[in-house]
Amino acid sequence: MNMDMQLTELRQQIKEAVDVIRTKTQSTAEIGIILGSGLGELVKEIHIETEISFTDIPHFPVSTVEFHAGKLIFGKIADIKTVTMQGRFHYYEGYSMKQITFPVRVMKELGVKILIVSNACGGINASMKPGDIMVITDHINLLGDNPLIGMNDDTLGPRFPDMSEPYNQELIRIADEVSKDFNGTLHHGVYAAMSGPSLETAAEYKFLRTIGADAIGMSTIPETIVAVHCGIKVLGFSVITDSCIPETLKPVNVAEIIRVAKQAEPKLKLLIKNVIQYLGRNSMVGGNAGDV
Repeated sequence: MNMDMQLTELRQQIKEAVDVIRTKTQSTAEIGIILGSGLGELVKEIHIETEISFTDIPHFPVSTVEFHAGKLIFGKIADIKTVTMQGRFHYYEGYSMKQITFPVRVMKELGVKILIVSNACGGINASMKPGDIMVITDHINLLGDNPLIGMNDDTLGPRFPDMSEPYNQELIRIADEVSKDFNGTLHHGVYAAMSGPSLETAAEYKFLRTIGADAIGMSTIPETIVAVHCGIKVLGFSVITDSCIPETLKPVNVAEIIRVAKQAEPKLKLLIKNVIQYLGRNSMVGGNAGDV
């Protein structure tokens, strides 16, 4: 199969996924949300219209991680239409970067203009404690791969997308503004991603700190790259679930990470809800939406 046929196949796969979704709902949404590990309870804030299992959508991967529910949820948060991925896919599950990011391509086709991504991650910056929330200001891709490798389809985005502002500065400003109603400090920081699934060594945490990372995880960056590629603005939040200071490193287990993520979840839910309310109140989404 030549490369042109492969590119046509990707566009065809997007169409097939959207066509099946449209048999279940005609809803459109300008805000897309991807919920990370242990953070699926935001769905309780959604006035749900339609839930679709990932298994029912052509070409969607299926999460193999037990705490990722695997649903695409259409509904409203603060009276604003949203489409939410309850669960995501990871490189360590064995999926390709194009598979991991395929849902973002579908969201774009469904009308999404703003993507809110969240993750649970380790804190490298000593000022961040377990349970804190960090708004992502930039990222460092250490996954060893990029979802845009290969021939570029110009109908989906440019060959060389600019990444000087992967996380939209105006959306970060809005997050800061609405965090006044949120009990705790909203940190700013750089998120790095490594492939996993093993957690990092003390030497790796020291390296990550040296190169400017404030937090480390195993997700988010591929989705952000594809969102920027196709013209979606991104706002990212990390829940700090464990301390990764190399000099004081202690063993940690996934159950503890998920427990901390769930404890911090009410703060994250409020923060995301407040951001969406602000966007709606200021006509940045909805019928009279302007530029963000």
